[in-house]
Amino acid sequence: MAGLSILLVGGGAREHAIAWKLAQSDQVKEILVAPGNGGTAVAAKCQNLPVPAENVKLLTEVALSHGVDCAVVGPEAPLVGGLVDVLLQSGIPTLGPCQDAAVIEGSKAFAKMLMQKYEIPCARSATFESLQEARDYVDRHELPVVVKADGLAAGKGVIIATTRQEAGAALDLIMAQQAFGTAGDRVVIEECLVGTEVSLLAFTDGTTVVPMVPACDYKRVGDGDQGPNTGGMGCYSPPARVDAALISRVLETILLPTVRAMAAEGRPYRGVLYAGLMLTADGPKVLEFNARLGDPETQVILPRLATDLVDVIFAVSEGRLAGLDVRWQPQPAVGVVLASGGYPGSYEKGKTIRGLDQVDKDVIVFHAGTKLVDLVDCRTVTDGGRILTVVATGPTMDAARQKVYGNVSRVQFDGCHYRTDIALREVQS
Repeated sequence: MAGLSILLVGGGAREHAIAWKLAQSDQVKEILVAPGNGGTAVAAKCQNLPVPAENVKLLTEVALSHGVDCAVVGPEAPLVGGLVDVLLQSGIPTLGPCQDAAVIEGSKAFAKMLMQKYEIPCARSATFESLQEARDYVDRHELPVVVKADGLAAGKGVIIATTRQEAGAALDLIMAQQAFGTAGDRVVIEECLVGTEVSLLAFTDGTTVVPMVPACDYKRVGDGDQGPNTGGMGCYSPPARVDAALISRVLETILLPTVRAMAAEGRPYRGVLYAGLMLTADGPKVLEFNARLGDPETQVILPRLATDLVDVIFAVSEGRLAGLDVRWQPQPAVGVVLASGGYPGSYEKGKTIRGLDQVDKDVIVFHAGTKLVDLVDCRTVTDGGRILTVVATGPTMDAARQKVYGNVSRVQFDGCHYRTDIALREVQS
């Protein structure tokens, strides 16, 4: 399969990481990234295409006109929007679930129904379309509670409320003020699980499920898990608590039962299944499912993947994942996100990024909200909230952590901020 042309949909650090991994394959000739970012604009084998990730019709036309051999869909919106269905109908093998299966992320209410019906371990919960009924439920429910917008909210539609006032404010924000648009037409209110939060992603062809290496991300904007939730401020892999026995337990009690449940519901699931887990005193329980590779998890997982990602894509799409030996590098990885001033609130764009040429050659910088404005001198500016993920690997977690922070400080732009405690708990434990 030498000389493959691949369509990669998305423009975040996750997609830059996917492009970086795909470019390492001798089978790949070109990677068309739609819309891409400042990093994929100059990455090996990559060409950015000015096509929005949500434009299913135009993306399909681009895929057909360029004669791509396969596609990878990164973000949740085009998955929930049915892009994979259209690409598959056009004869293009695609890594990602179809629309009927992507609902596991597109609707938290559906995911909770599925888990409760098939006895997949998760938090107790209730779903509401009425603001008053939701308020009444909170008034009589034990605190704290977690209030979740039902639909897609870019990782920000989850609010932990420790008081009834906070819970009421969260409901008003989501349902009355529509802070997350129609995603808040319905809410899920659930018990607040206590434990250690980890992410375990898996490849699946609808029958076989192959777990990836585990990771642990940081959702709050500030050190010590302070401040509002974000799309993710950093990540590391692997967390020591997630050993082979625990991965096997999650596979048998959560991942495999979920894939089988989706098949039983007439929604066969193929692609990447992301389980956000809480390791409680009663065992691992599901916090949420995502229908795709996570961000920032991807940035620390793919550098550890030893198997050709192209082989994984075709094994998943052709239903032969059981015959593929998916291997992983043992070296830990740590990733730190650099964000714009004000993120996750309002922020300015167009700040010149300096020092990208100063990082060590074995340190990876994955671009997210960036734009290349001058090809001659490679001047890159900020163009979003999360700007870069700087990733380092090392023989130990401590070595990887020291290396990444030694390089993070070399990259600068006005208003830049980042957490200083990514993986700190791992090296202190």
